[in-house]
Amino acid sequence: MGRPGLNRRQLLAAAGGLAVAGSFGFAALGTGADALASDARTRVRYWNLFSGGDGANMIAMLDAFRKDNPDIAVKDSTLQWGSPFYTKLAMAAAGNRAPDLGVMHLGRVTGFSPGRLLDPWDVDLLAKYGVREADFNPELWKRAVIDGKLYALPLDIHVQLCFYRKDVLRKAGLLGSDGRMVPVTSAGEWFEVLKEARKATKKGLQTLGFWHNDQNFQWWFFVAFYTQLGGTWFDDARTGVTFDTDKATQVLEFLRRHITDGYANAGFGGGAGAEQFVNGSPFVWEGNWSVPVFETAKLDYGATPLPPVFGRQATHAESHAFVLPHQAGRGGAANDAAHRLAAYVVQHARQWSAGGHIPAHTPTLSTAAYRELSPQNEYVSAMDHQATEPKVWFAGSTGILAQRVGPIVVSSTMGSTRPEAAARRMKSTLAELLASKNPMDGRTAAQGGAAA
Repeated sequence: MGRPGLNRRQLLAAAGGLAVAGSFGFAALGTGADALASDARTRVRYWNLFSGGDGANMIAMLDAFRKDNPDIAVKDSTLQWGSPFYTKLAMAAAGNRAPDLGVMHLGRVTGFSPGRLLDPWDVDLLAKYGVREADFNPELWKRAVIDGKLYALPLDIHVQLCFYRKDVLRKAGLLGSDGRMVPVTSAGEWFEVLKEARKATKKGLQTLGFWHNDQNFQWWFFVAFYTQLGGTWFDDARTGVTFDTDKATQVLEFLRRHITDGYANAGFGGGAGAEQFVNGSPFVWEGNWSVPVFETAKLDYGATPLPPVFGRQATHAESHAFVLPHQAGRGGAANDAAHRLAAYVVQHARQWSAGGHIPAHTPTLSTAAYRELSPQNEYVSAMDHQATEPKVWFAGSTGILAQRVGPIVVSSTMGSTRPEAAARRMKSTLAELLASKNPMDGRTAAQGGAAA
């Protein structure tokens, strides 16, 4: 998949060699490139943002679908991860050139003008192909519903994890009889664990890598620990900010302490944490997409959700989800086939879990095949305590919220801003964003929130 320590965008770009072609800049992957020449009765055009290991897993599932459904030709195309993907998808939907099926991060759906740039799913048609609301975590399904309609079909959740070296923790006396890291239930216990782990760490290595200078990761970690404290963002009507600066300050002080107490080295930013983990550092906080990287390195390691240092389980989670980009007069055989394809992939997500993702389809989680996966079986519980961004138009992966608030968190973690001052800046920024307009549809953020 690429060398350890790259962030998700760099990892996918490096591993996938993303190329651009055509008016929307996409490159066809897998056997889908031959779909136009197929004699199948129905063709489905499918855009996604998966490359690297994720891309290979998706292709394997698409090829299995093609084998089981020879009457449907799937034309799959991969676009560049991040904001360019959403820009091109919006242009295609607005210009009536949208594919039959697409993928989005669930946190971005609210801001994508559901009803104008996205069409709702036909839940009866999904049920016909074996996918029902009862097959999903209730909170995950709720996030996909806007104005009473389902606008996204969750494929997975991907979470932030505490990866740990079993060989180092065994030496430090920090492994339980089950071979897993000793449980942590408070900030004090967590720093005691770091203290003992540091004693067993080779010289020149930091104790914890946690992307201290990266706005996305620091924002994700903040969301997790702020959620553990029961922190809120906005009122139910999305007209007022309820952000708690005292709780935010407590989280920011916790993140900052990793550097001031010497557990994270300020000079080891970015992907250095993962690289040091491969070399023997005891801990790194990374997304679950690092599982294939550490598997390739053949490490003796485990992975658990971020420690519940504030007494409540919660780890940051996002979700890849299938969407129906708006088409004038959507319906007919292609729409039916899009529902059929999405339902098939969701139900066959065991292959997808090889990339570290937790399948959204709960029956998959109970299968013997999934329960045998390690370390996935250690952090599957994250499905039940997801810490997600607020359901507003400016949230979601690579969204405006992370771009505006993430750097403030970094400034506190790195020491250029005092935590209490950073918390106040975060609250004022949330207020500014709430009062601003969604460029996708011209509605105010408050109206967009009310629709959520």
